[in-house]
Amino acid sequence: MFTKLTRDSSQNCPIEASLNLIGTKWSFLIIRELMIDGTLRYNQILKNLEGISPRTLSAKLKLLEESKIISKRVYAEVPPRVEYSLTDFGKKLEPIFLELKKFGITLQK
Repeated sequence: MFTKLTRDSSQNCPIEASLNLIGTKWSFLIIRELMIDGTLRYNQILKNLEGISPRTLSAKLKLLEESKIISKRVYAEVPPRVEYSLTDFGKKLEPIFLELKKFGITLQK
């Protein structure tokens, strides 16, 4: 268990790697939406995230899926139904999100 931050002399900083994946505004907010609601369809995510373009949402969903943070389930229906949810790996981010929320609340005081 890590008890303090240290400078990693290698080029592979784990904090930087984490932020590169979830540190962008839209990636972070997509993960938050799935943490709150569980499973969502594309249009529900689009509706919940005011200001995101459909193209950006598609790109971020694809990136998060490739990174095993979210899963995509396609139903063989007409019209096709697609649902997104957090993977078990993605659910490991919840304590980090809760700590960021607590910190954000202290900033608002």
